[in-house]
Amino acid sequence: MSKQHTLKDCFTLEGKGLHTGLPITITFRPAPENHGYKIKRVDLENQPIIDALAENVGNTQRGTVIVKDNVQISTIEHAMAALYASRIDNCLIEVNAPEFPILDGSAIVYVDAINKVGVVEQEEDRDYFVVRQKMEVVDEETGSKLILLPDNSFCINSFIEFESKYIPNQSASLDSLDDFAKEIASARTFVFVREIQKLREAGLIKGGDLDNAIVIYEYKISQEDLDSLADLLGVPHKDASELGYLNNKQLQFPNEPARHKLLDIIGDIALIGKPIKGRIIATRPGHKINNKLARLVRKQIKLNEVQPPVYEPNKEAIFDINKIKELLPHRYPFLMVDKIIEVGQKHIVGVKNITMNEPYFQGHFPQEPVMPGVLQVEAMAQIGGLLVLSQIEDPERYSTYFLKIDNVKFRSKVVPGDTLIFRLNMMSEIRRGIANMKGYAFIGEKLVSEAEFTAQIVKNK
Repeated sequence: MSKQHTLKDCFTLEGKGLHTGLPITITFRPAPENHGYKIKRVDLENQPIIDALAENVGNTQRGTVIVKDNVQISTIEHAMAALYASRIDNCLIEVNAPEFPILDGSAIVYVDAINKVGVVEQEEDRDYFVVRQKMEVVDEETGSKLILLPDNSFCINSFIEFESKYIPNQSASLDSLDDFAKEIASARTFVFVREIQKLREAGLIKGGDLDNAIVIYEYKISQEDLDSLADLLGVPHKDASELGYLNNKQLQFPNEPARHKLLDIIGDIALIGKPIKGRIIATRPGHKINNKLARLVRKQIKLNEVQPPVYEPNKEAIFDINKIKELLPHRYPFLMVDKIIEVGQKHIVGVKNITMNEPYFQGHFPQEPVMPGVLQVEAMAQIGGLLVLSQIEDPERYSTYFLKIDNVKFRSKVVPGDTLIFRLNMMSEIRRGIANMKGYAFIGEKLVSEAEFTAQIVKNK
């Protein structure tokens, strides 16, 4: 299991806001386990903090804006992409303005700063959102569509389309976050000359210039109008007869706009609040549709307190039945776990195969065999015991015993032919030999029972 990460030290960047034009100072600080991404407005009274989560996104026009209690912070997506791609789980961001600085219009400055200060591993395990089945969001008006599919890692295939001879259609892919810094991070945001006047009239891109965005000039306008636009942006005059890219810096990649759109997807998906194992296929992506997918995933996370564990029967067990018998005193007919497939410092996943040969089916019930709920809880306790005993010296000299069971719920029958997958989470640190755990039992993706219990670790006589 991989661990959570945070910054090894804090770093500060300065720049202007793309939309406000304000001078901005932003500081990234290390944060404790399970903190996530939080943004603090240090320029406001009481320094309000907003969780960088999809449900807090209040606007997606030319950038991602998070809002809470009339406090907003915009243009966060490039920084979020840099944090996510750098596998940083926990970070506190302090900013003295209503938006992040645009810097060079990409994420590379953030990535370089992160690499300079370094990343440190934390104690807690990473909690992934594992995509189990196809998820899809569509915007019928724009033709945008994002599909999220199961995969062993996080990867993206993105396709963009514009009514433009310079970028009629482009694609970009990312198969590993390891390639983000080299292949995606430096891709800059882009804008068409025909859009600039409208954006300025809407009160946006006051800080835009030829150094922080790719500017595409494809339809001739008068020299006077182009000069006026250049004066508005505070940039040198260009020849109105020369179509193409107006930038001081040439394109870094032939498909730089497509790569930047992929960068934006990562920044918006980072607001799910968990790293993902899944593949995104994006057609005509944008902040609006990106946020729609992120909200859909957030809804799934809220509906399921714990995701069903992934069970791969062909994968070698962490503890097989022989190792289990070394740690637990239970034997037939009361050994309720067949193997352990995952172990972390504070969680464990175990498997129990239910067959008609279980002795309790003789009386529970002969004509309708059902596994007793109390035995499901017993299986949870045994698996929890394995978690505890596997972390102490001389585990064979100790046993675990129930002290208390709370909040037991049985949601569905368990019958012969079912495979029960149990996940046990520590609810607190072990103190004075007392362990508090929460257990869940799944059949496939269906939660069938759950319980909280307290157990005592006792030295055998």
